[in-house]
Amino acid sequence: MKKITVKTGIIDGKERLMLYFDYDREVIEQIKTIPGARWHSGERCWHVSVLAGPKEKLNRRFAGKLEFEDWKIGSLDDLAVGRLGDLMIERSKEPGNLKETGLVPEEFIKTLTLKNYSPNTIRTYKTMLQEFLEYYSHLDPGKITDEQIREYLLYLIEKRDVSVSYQNQSINAIKFYFEHVLGRPVKTYYIQRPRREKKLPGVLSEQEVQLILNNTENLKHKAILSLIYSAGLRRGELINMKPVDIDSKRMYVIIRQGKGNKDRYSILSEKVLELLRKYFIEYHPKEWLFEGQFGGQYSATSIQNILRDSVSRSGIRKRVTVHTLRHCFATHLLEHGVDLRYIQELLGHKNLKTTEIYTHITQRGLGKIKSPLDNLDV
Repeated sequence: MKKITVKTGIIDGKERLMLYFDYDREVIEQIKTIPGARWHSGERCWHVSVLAGPKEKLNRRFAGKLEFEDWKIGSLDDLAVGRLGDLMIERSKEPGNLKETGLVPEEFIKTLTLKNYSPNTIRTYKTMLQEFLEYYSHLDPGKITDEQIREYLLYLIEKRDVSVSYQNQSINAIKFYFEHVLGRPVKTYYIQRPRREKKLPGVLSEQEVQLILNNTENLKHKAILSLIYSAGLRRGELINMKPVDIDSKRMYVIIRQGKGNKDRYSILSEKVLELLRKYFIEYHPKEWLFEGQFGGQYSATSIQNILRDSVSRSGIRKRVTVHTLRHCFATHLLEHGVDLRYIQELLGHKNLKTTEIYTHITQRGLGKIKSPLDNLDV
């Protein structure tokens, strides 16, 4: 079994243990035995709850191959007792702690809420600011200088070795606090943004997507995966959809309050419409387009699970997440000659540059290029 590096980070607003290693099927199967283990395509790592167990217990699972990075607040054995937030509350009687210096100001949460930030973003920003204020617990937050902010970010990079995404989230939370809560002018607060790793999203061929859908036998499950792929939806967007968001007359799917709190339209496949009609007859959804077994919104984890099972039955060895289907939607449209700006609108991208990444992975042009080796007599 290969070496596994364990780091800590914030994913979807929650503290998680992030496992980094070179691809190894044995390691992946072992991770899947941990309740709540999930793959994060952006960070390219598996992650588990901080409640997964103390260091020794985790190490036994992986034959002693784990290498633990230092965690600023407490050890991994401490994290097994409870979540990071709980640890901070339990330590509130210790000198120089967050409670004495002030937890995240209520005004910070109120301002985020009034500006219509999503619950996940609010949780993430709260955690990031909490760490920052604890780091400078001996100082009045209003007197923290730009240079001290840069020193903290340098600490995150050099001592904590956090990801670029984590760095950017910290910067955003700190900027929001100083600019929108303390009223500090933007021009007096500048931080050099870290470069984001340029990673191409993984995509499947149309034949592989077809194989996955054909290996999804349950009607509801097939409708879910088909709609995500056919309209380029994010997982959260599908969960929040209601029956009225399917416009069968104009053949549109309406996505309300997607990323960035924006409404948009996407295309409605005729095959998906037929599938949804069968689904409606059998399941009779009430409030939400897709509902759980006992009512209410469908679970995000359940969507990933049904996709994982379908991928497994298909015999596909690639790493496939729900977001992969969205990448496939964009890539396949581009390969069929759809203008990039239309794809941008369908995906809800604010900037065309975000959509342009699909031009690097489409086979429309690459498939016509002949390798120079094919011209040699070898």
